[in-house]
Amino acid sequence: MRSYLEFEKPIADLEGKVQELRTMSGDDAVDVDEEIARLEAKANQALKDIYSKLTPWQKTLVARHPDRPHAADYIDQLIEDFTPLAGDRKYGEDSAIVTGIGRFRGRRVAVIGQEKGHDTQSRLKHNFGMARPEGYRKAVRIMELADRFGMAVISFVDTAGAYPGIGAEERGQAEAIARSTEACLKLGVPNAALIIGEGGSGGAIAIATTNRVIMMEHSIYSVISPEGAASILWRDSARAQDAATSMKITAQDLIKLGVVDEIVTEPMGGAHRDPGTAIARAGETLERVFGEFEGLAPAAIRQQRHEKFLAIGRNL
Repeated sequence: MRSYLEFEKPIADLEGKVQELRTMSGDDAVDVDEEIARLEAKANQALKDIYSKLTPWQKTLVARHPDRPHAADYIDQLIEDFTPLAGDRKYGEDSAIVTGIGRFRGRRVAVIGQEKGHDTQSRLKHNFGMARPEGYRKAVRIMELADRFGMAVISFVDTAGAYPGIGAEERGQAEAIARSTEACLKLGVPNAALIIGEGGSGGAIAIATTNRVIMMEHSIYSVISPEGAASILWRDSARAQDAATSMKITAQDLIKLGVVDEIVTEPMGGAHRDPGTAIARAGETLERVFGEFEGLAPAAIRQQRHEKFLAIGRNL
């Protein structure tokens, strides 16, 4: 069954009526085709109206939608001959970050993806996409491997933030995030980050300090969650909607500020309604982006990345 967000209730009601009529259409005595067509047109129009004027908080809910495609879905559809690589060679394995090597449209690539999981069991396994230090150290290992063998790096970003547990802090969470950010900046091969859902805090920037930062249309990218910001600013997490509006966390706000480079248009109603099309569009954008770096020397690739992030600070 399709999951509906609270603001999608008008769409849910109309599509529910369509489903009821489809059930009745098996009865030869009842001709409901005309009514089904009318309701479908009305539902489609409601979908367009609602998604053409989403608020930042509504976009946050869409970015967190349980049916939204995750890193594993992007890897399955875009990366051929994917070989997963595990472990940071220092402490252990962290399933919140999935890494490996494969081929992306004929190009050798290394992949780093934050995976939230689709059901209770997989969400627990992947810790809801919140990585511990060993996850970021594994990402560093993969980036160094990619640099050594001349492979472009693709990051699929989808996390509420790095895991804030006591064990993670004891093992150097902040240092691991800083080292991962440094590794991104030092790469002599092109790297691109695609924010597919939530891009939260240092947990996201650790693998998104890239030559190109791309956002899906209804994803978000922020230094803290709206709930966290509301708790700090107003001591009231219920004001998360106000925080989301003030923080400028949507793709449309961030491209105006120059924080991100491109937006990938999602199918009407969000990526969760048509994951295949959303992922295919993202793949086309990534292919074009990597084509822009063909033939560039490592120093030029590195310099472009440095200038990109320095410009953010100079221009904001």
